[in-house]
Order: sequence, then structure tokens, then C-alpha cells
Amino acid sequence: MTMPYYASAEQVMRDRSEYARKGISRGRSVAVVTYADGVLFIAENPSSTLHKVGEIYDRIGFAAVGRYSEFESLRVAGVRLADVRGYSYNRRDVTGRVIANAYAQTLGAIFTEQMKPYEVELCVAEVGESPERDQLYRLTFDGSVVDEPDFVVMGGQADTVTAHLRENFHRGMGLADALRVGVDALSAVSPATAGAGDGGPSRLTAQQLEVAVLDRRRPKRAFRRVVGAALHTLLGDGQTGETEAPPPGHVPSHPAPGTPAGLGDPAAPDTAGGTADTGEGHPQSDG
Repeated sequence: MTMPYYASAEQVMRDRSEYARKGISRGRSVAVVTYADGVLFIAENPSSTLHKVGEIYDRIGFAAVGRYSEFESLRVAGVRLADVRGYSYNRRDVTGRVIANAYAQTLGAIFTEQMKPYEVELCVAEVGESPERDQLYRLTFDGSVVDEPDFVVMGGQADTVTAHLRENFHRGMGLADALRVGVDALSAVSPATAGAGDGGPSRLTAQQLEVAVLDRRRPKRAFRRVVGAALHTLLGDGQTGETEAPPPGHVPSHPAPGTPAGLGDPAAPDTAGGTADTGEGHPQSDG
């Protein structure tokens, strides 16, 4: 008679944690940084279609690292939860804490009940009416949730990127300064810049980055992707981005004086055409 294989619960959880951490560490890093006018998302992501950053609701954003199929299903579930809650009750009842708690319960249940845990790490960000009310929630593969004060770094060599940000970040930075600090931190550990000493690029380029913001100055929909000329302007790389074709259905907004091209007037209504990857029931234009 053969004896069934036995492993202690502690060993099983340890193996699942190790498995998930290895999967997450193989991905490229994502940084979520607060700045004077909102929250900035910076991801090393050369793909123009498989997004690591997205919108959940009016003033709530989402960033993730790990296995794309897994965190994309979580993002879509978060969009649907926000839509149903906002429709059933009030739009003000949809908060970052509600979404983060739902993700924590889901990830915790998957980690303890299923054989394979999700290889993902998430950040749910909510922009407030003032910098003091901005919220950054970091969620790990086992359902743990932490409220981070100023910035969140996930995936890849997160410890090294975090140390770089801790040295150079300060509260109240403008958008361009926050983007520069974040890109420099990601570039320090990126394989794409590993050959900087041999004549390779020493900094990630606009084509290698996915950048978005939650702009508190916008009256309703705070989420905006920063692409094309706007991204080149903020990076200060001397390129205009005029040769880049806009995504299908994209109608760029008209920037106000002093606003980087592509970000648009913060007070303007959302009139741009097309929809983006925000899930069902909540279309979003990438202005």
C-alpha cells in the first residue's frame, strides 16, 4: 500500500510564495510616484498594446507586474466592480480602498485555495483633491495590502529601484521632475541600458516606456496616458514624436497654454473619440 504524499501547510505556503516571487521578479519594473498635481505611472514596457497601466474608475488607476493574462483578468474584474458599485450606489462610493480590499480578498483566496498562486503584484492608486489625500495601495500575490505614502515599485529589481527613488524623490515635484527621477531609477536596473558603457543608451527612451497620470486638476476623469510629443517633451530628449501615428480612434485634445502637448486642458470635458482598455461599461479615450 502506497502512502500519500504529505507536505506541511507551512512548506506548501513557502513553496507557493517562492514560486510567485520568482515569476514576478522576471518581469520589468513599474514605478508609481506621486507628484504635485496627481499620481504618475511609469512602466518599462516596449509593447504598445499589452498595457501594464490602466484606468479603473474616475480617479482610480491600476498598475501591475507579472503574468499578463492574470493581472489583466483582475483589472477587468476591478472595472466591473467599480461600474456596478457606482451605478448601484453613488460614484463617490467607488474608492481605491474598496477596489484594493476586493483585490486582496481575491488574491488571498487564490493563494490559499488553488495549487498555483497568481504571479502578480498590483498597485491601486487614487488621486485626491489634495496631495495629502492621494492613496497608493500595494497588493502582493498572497493578498497582503499595504498603504504606501509616496511611491510604489514592483517587479524586477524592485529593491534597487526603491533605493534610487528614496534618494532622489521629494514631495511636491512637478510632472517633468517626477518622470525624470522615475525613468532614471528604472534605467539603472534595466537590461535595455546594460550596455551604456559600450555606447548603448544610458536611459530608457520614450519607445520603451508606458507612462500615464492621474491628474487631480481634471474635473471628472483623471486618468490620461502620456504619449507621443507630450512624452518626448517631458523627457526632454529633443524629439517631437510627430512621426508616431496615433492609435486607432484617437483624437488628440488641444492643450492649454503652458500644458505639455498631448495632455490637454485639465478643465476640458472628455470629448475625445475612441475607447481604450478600461473594460466594459467604462470607455476611456487616451488623450
